[in-house]
Amino acid sequence: MSVGPDHSQADRTSDQNIIPDTAGHWQQEFAALRAIAEGTAAHVGDKFFPSLIRHLTQALGVQYGFVAEFAGTKTRARTLAYWSDGQMIENIEWDLAGTPCEEVVRGHLCHYPQGVWQRFLQDEYMVQEKIESYLGVPLMAANGESLGHLAVFDKQPLLEEPRLLSIFRIFASRAAAELDRVRMEQQWKASEERFRDLFEEAPIAYVHEGLDSRFLQANRAALRILGITSADVPGTYGKSFAPQTPEAQRRIEEAFASIGRGIDTSGVVLELRRKDTGQPIWIQWWSKPDPGGQFTRTMFIDITDRVLMEQEQQRLRAQNAYLQDEIKEAHNFEEIIGRSPAILHLLTNVRRVAITETSVLIRGETGTGKELIARAIHSASPRRDKPLIKINCAALPEGLVESELFGHEKGAFTGALGRRAGRFELADGGTIFLDEIGEIPLEAQAKLLRVLQEREFDRVGGTSTIKVDVRVIAATNRDLLKAVADRTFREDLYYRLNVFPLVLPPLRERGDDLPLLVQFLINRFSKRLGRAISGIDDASLALLQSYRWPGNIRELENVIERAIILSDGPVLEIDPEMLPGSDLPTSDAMGQNPMSLEALECQHILKVLQETDWVIEGAGGAARILDLHPNTLRSRMKKWGIVRPS
Repeated sequence: MSVGPDHSQADRTSDQNIIPDTAGHWQQEFAALRAIAEGTAAHVGDKFFPSLIRHLTQALGVQYGFVAEFAGTKTRARTLAYWSDGQMIENIEWDLAGTPCEEVVRGHLCHYPQGVWQRFLQDEYMVQEKIESYLGVPLMAANGESLGHLAVFDKQPLLEEPRLLSIFRIFASRAAAELDRVRMEQQWKASEERFRDLFEEAPIAYVHEGLDSRFLQANRAALRILGITSADVPGTYGKSFAPQTPEAQRRIEEAFASIGRGIDTSGVVLELRRKDTGQPIWIQWWSKPDPGGQFTRTMFIDITDRVLMEQEQQRLRAQNAYLQDEIKEAHNFEEIIGRSPAILHLLTNVRRVAITETSVLIRGETGTGKELIARAIHSASPRRDKPLIKINCAALPEGLVESELFGHEKGAFTGALGRRAGRFELADGGTIFLDEIGEIPLEAQAKLLRVLQEREFDRVGGTSTIKVDVRVIAATNRDLLKAVADRTFREDLYYRLNVFPLVLPPLRERGDDLPLLVQFLINRFSKRLGRAISGIDDASLALLQSYRWPGNIRELENVIERAIILSDGPVLEIDPEMLPGSDLPTSDAMGQNPMSLEALECQHILKVLQETDWVIEGAGGAARILDLHPNTLRSRMKKWGIVRPS
């Protein structure tokens, strides 16, 4: 249909032109109505309109008819069903301007009994087919909106008959109702699809659950976070994702109990486990019951990265606090000083083992610098950028050894007010130095063996296993093989630690290194104490070289510092009385009557106790001078039967 000139209002048939017909005409009208009604009763939607227009044109005895709706704008239409000369043809679109349909869509019934093609000369189809008559009626929605129109036309005149117009109005109303219903259904489907897309594609996880946590529906974000597929949703219970720990179970039970009481849960943090990998995840969870109280409307977001970052920050804060404490401590030396064959051989082995992941056991007398060697190994290793965590096993109270090494959970024991990371957790990726390893209790030795073998442990009071990657360096001044024989040290742990043993030579075996060490200490303490000391006299150096140094480098350090404080000139002089062990047997005497290492240590402890008037603790106590924990000193006194004279 093409554009044609407007037709006048006078040509339209008004409602007043419809008058009652004879009884025969009413019977014919009833038969037509019945035929059309029966023909369309079984159809809705897309099938309704073809059935309607076919039965309508046949009942009215016309050649052409269609049902049309607007095509995007009110100036263009498209057919929903088009009957032409005995058959249904393909639907078309056309501009309404200049066609018989133009006035109809404005809300008016239009009837042109004859002369249509002559009236609408620019409507090519009407002119080409020589269409004589046209009858059109608008399709109005319940709210009064025009949805389209219903029209029939013929090559023969279509005279004005009340029966014709009544039938037309009745089925126009039926067509309008169906078109309105179809339109609303399409809008509903579009809306449903839009909301379904929003539900499925939303970055936030959405889940519909029963009050027992049984899943009814879950979107893609929820499936991705929880590690399940859409096929897993039926039969899945939200509570099943919680780990089997008392704290996690308590939190999820409390959360669902709140929903059951009709309380809106806002931002609850829950720890869960993925179904596919079992990896821990943390979610922030919002849920509230539906108005009927039959299921919940739940959404949650994955905050695993945030929680892990906070845990890492907490670990780093603890690590930083530990390292700050380490910085405050005075280390023996900034460098390893020495040129003797013994020390050069030791340093060669340090370089060899440093680049490996091998466990190292450092053995040596008290004060020989075992911690310094451990630091040298770590500094030359691939783990140099990670922390070196040190712990003195002899300084730990027996009941807290496991807590210090492996950490504890909140409430694990009296005084455990919060979760605490242990030293192994702080050392993850780096190195841990276990000094005085021989003092560790047997109960803790089993856990330590597990870390060495499996690289995992449990916090005290915890149920989840923690994986760590830690290199272990241990040190001792005890004979661990004797401890193994005495059943105070596990044999399997000893061999796990003693993969690469390093033995530190005592100072008395490093005669060539003593001048270097003395000068190094003079430079160090002179700067710290603000004294101008350039060197040491030969007699004092010879005195130092003849001394056996039972306290090794730590004792030498104390002697040099004390001598600098007492010195009056630029050259350091050592008073023989400053060497508390000067009355010990000489090297020649030792050669004739050698003493064991334990006997020498026992004699040295007794000497220091006598000098301190048997004061063990405190700034001037024997434990501080011997660089031992007071409990360790008491243990050794008990072991060797050292008691204060009455």
